[in-house]
Amino acid sequence: MDRESQRSSLHTRYLNEQLVKVLKTIGYDVGFKKGKGQYLFDRDGVRYLDLLSGFGVFAIGRNHPVLRQALKSVLDADLPNLVQMDVSTLAGILAERLLERVPYLDKAFFANSGTECVEAAIKFARGATGRTGIVYCDHSYHGLSYGSLSLTDDENFRGGFGPLLPGCSVVPFNDLEALERALSSRQVAAFIVEPVQGKGVNIPSDEFLPGAAELCRRYGTLFVADEIQSGMGRTGKFLAVEHWNVEPDMVLLSKSLSGGHVPVGAVLTRKAIFDKIFSRMDRAVVHGSTFAKNDLAMAAGIATLEVMKAEKLIENAAKRGAELRMALTRMIPKYEMLKEVRGKGLMLGVEFGPPKSLRLKAAWSLLETANKGLFCQLITVPLFKDHKILTQVAGHGSHTIKLLPSLTITEDDCKWIETSFESVIAASHQVPGAIWSLGKTLVDNAVRKSA
Repeated sequence: MDRESQRSSLHTRYLNEQLVKVLKTIGYDVGFKKGKGQYLFDRDGVRYLDLLSGFGVFAIGRNHPVLRQALKSVLDADLPNLVQMDVSTLAGILAERLLERVPYLDKAFFANSGTECVEAAIKFARGATGRTGIVYCDHSYHGLSYGSLSLTDDENFRGGFGPLLPGCSVVPFNDLEALERALSSRQVAAFIVEPVQGKGVNIPSDEFLPGAAELCRRYGTLFVADEIQSGMGRTGKFLAVEHWNVEPDMVLLSKSLSGGHVPVGAVLTRKAIFDKIFSRMDRAVVHGSTFAKNDLAMAAGIATLEVMKAEKLIENAAKRGAELRMALTRMIPKYEMLKEVRGKGLMLGVEFGPPKSLRLKAAWSLLETANKGLFCQLITVPLFKDHKILTQVAGHGSHTIKLLPSLTITEDDCKWIETSFESVIAASHQVPGAIWSLGKTLVDNAVRKSA
């Protein structure tokens, strides 16, 4: 029996019913059946350009043939996977390849996900320094398990789950004075920061990250760069911190490292830190994760790095990202609700904001009163429905749409994005027509959902 037609009903019955309702309400329930590179294909074979890429997972695109072959080779080799009382050759090779890209760090620890990497970094920092404090930035996102949630500045995620990890304190992003006040107690084990913040695509000033690194050295605090989304070439450099010539004490990677098939994360760190955690033979397994160094995950990471190098995807991210940012920025003078286009490489944020003209002010206020951040649905819904481009906002109540396409996108894809954004932004300024159209879409979908 073909159960594809039961996709939504299965999720409603056994998984997240609320997510199914959301997808149906905004018209995203098209039933994707195939993915290839930067494209998705729905149940009718219609092609879409995916600017979410699984929240940044598919840097090399979906179902890359090199990655597929690597995974098949591991399965065909009958390798002695996860012996535990042995060491993995593939894990050694992946660690070597990663540390070649980050030569100031010496050791790698593998995990299953980004949030596991954050949890490991918290433990490593506390264990290596003997301190308990962890400092993070406002608007941050570091994950949803308890330690990482304690460092995620979003009440939509934190609400109802307290008390969280003690000893964690927040400072404003881009505020070196506030960071120094927090570190001056000399009780802070680590300062953890996303070089480019995922929630909002916030870019630091040129002084912030170098200044933060210097303050960490001064006060004996470890500097931890959460590159789980911004790393692996996403910003046009292997690591985003390279834009500011900063060398953290720990770097956290995940998402794109997986190739999109087998979850994997990596904590890259200095030997001095690593040796304080795994300090004796009886502490050789003081921290670990059962599936972390499985052969499929290690092979996926190795293949992903090979594809990035062979296809010059980091260079492509820098080039296409600059072209796209410039094309979208050129629209700002024409549309008063388009405020800013920012980012690095192919991690871009398109921000909208309140207009000045009275006619548009009323429309903006109407939408914001109904639901904060609703204006962006005037952009994302028609992008999807009319132009076959998958996007979403950069966080709860956000006025920024985040673009995280595969690093494989082409010049033609960028033109597709540019013309589609121009069309929907222009339409969003036609009021009350744009609001009526959005309202009708949401109502029609809600009626269809309940039918």
